[in-house]
Amino acid sequence: MRLYVEARIRAGTGTVWDRSQSPELHQRWDLRFGEIELLPGEPGAPRRFRYATRVLPGLTVSGTGISAGEQNRPGGTRTSALRFASAHPLSFIEEGRGYWRYVPDGDALRFLTGYDYRPRWGRFGRVADRLVLRPLMGWATAWSFDRLRLWCEHGITPERSMRYALAEVSVRLAAVLGTTSLAFTGTLPGPAAAHAVPAVLAAVALASLLPPSRRTPAARRCLRRPPARSAGTADRASTAAPTALLTALEKP
Repeated sequence: MRLYVEARIRAGTGTVWDRSQSPELHQRWDLRFGEIELLPGEPGAPRRFRYATRVLPGLTVSGTGISAGEQNRPGGTRTSALRFASAHPLSFIEEGRGYWRYVPDGDALRFLTGYDYRPRWGRFGRVADRLVLRPLMGWATAWSFDRLRLWCEHGITPERSMRYALAEVSVRLAAVLGTTSLAFTGTLPGPAAAHAVPAVLAAVALASLLPPSRRTPAARRCLRRPPARSAGTADRASTAAPTALLTALEKP
């Protein structure tokens, strides 16, 4: 799996499982999905679902998927696997597969995912994926995992954390725009008035590097590659793809 994200969440396994496995709850915190709907199926069989993502105002692409999970594994761990695909001609992702693992670790839970996909549009799609989409997907996954963490640990609902995030971005943007205006109109005192560009660059750096509020989701709080300790047998097992589950899943 080429994309990996891990969050450490101080909450019970059942809480994280419910809020990530229930379509109604999952779509509230995950930026990658605007809508998730379970499709009719046999009890006990892998679950089929439909998903939709708004890529631009007025433009929504949809696809289908299939998932299965195991709740009673050694050591109290849980896992789920899924395959997904979209026939929509404007969907950048043609098909993919991935997994989630829920690994108790002391007073917390390691909630982690690994997934990969095949982009559409041939060589252009592969280049665009490597340069733009894959980094964006990794960031969106990590940001969403931290959004889930805030919900599970502190009761900050996904809707509230989104409002906090938008407010924080607005403040940072206003600071940069204000500095730019003052710098280029010559109203900043001292050397900054004579060096407008360095002043603006400093404002941009400060706005970018200041740590986010504790109430605001942040991708930087999540691991983006398997931890070094995964060299051990137990840790390799905790981060490895659930091969048997993935193999058993049909194409959606």
